[in-house]
Amino acid sequence: MGSVSSDQIEQLHRRFKQLSGDQPTIRKENFNNVPDLELNPIRSKIVRAFFDNRNLRKGTSGLADEINFEDFLTIMSYFRPIDTTMDEEQVQLCRKEKLRFLFHMYDSDSDGRITLEEYRNVVEELLSGNPHIEKESARSIADGAMMEAASVCVGQMEPDQVYEGITFDDFLKIWQGIDIETKMHVRFLNMETIALCH
Repeated sequence: MGSVSSDQIEQLHRRFKQLSGDQPTIRKENFNNVPDLELNPIRSKIVRAFFDNRNLRKGTSGLADEINFEDFLTIMSYFRPIDTTMDEEQVQLCRKEKLRFLFHMYDSDSDGRITLEEYRNVVEELLSGNPHIEKESARSIADGAMMEAASVCVGQMEPDQVYEGITFDDFLKIWQGIDIETKMHVRFLNMETIALCH
């Protein structure tokens, strides 16, 4: 996903040591004292995503007990902004990777599908973290998002198919044309806001 400068690596390494308390690995409980995350409504999902074997590219399910610096870099690569030197193909690939990370966050049982209800909940959780959006609006936006997802997914089905949830391909279609950048960012790196998607 493009190269990370030695400057950035150094910065990430400092962050890693800060999180791990100077240990060679980070465990889930190390995230308990990250102030930016405490206020994040989907905090547990984000932390879980760091240990998700699918995101660590170590398997199709399950969670790692701990991650080392190399794993940390792998996870951080999903947060890298898309830069101007990328060609269209790289941009699409980068976006797809970021969406896959997001998909894994929703699909917590690793079955490759997200139910509409799960999807709706996460959208609502994300929005409820935004101080400019009232609870009621968050709820109706989430409802709208769910209906939109349903029309994308169910619209492509054969009449006799049973709808089992949103697949990753559906997910890509739903998020097509949405500027994820404005919707999601994770601030706990204490750099400038590192965007989950560009």
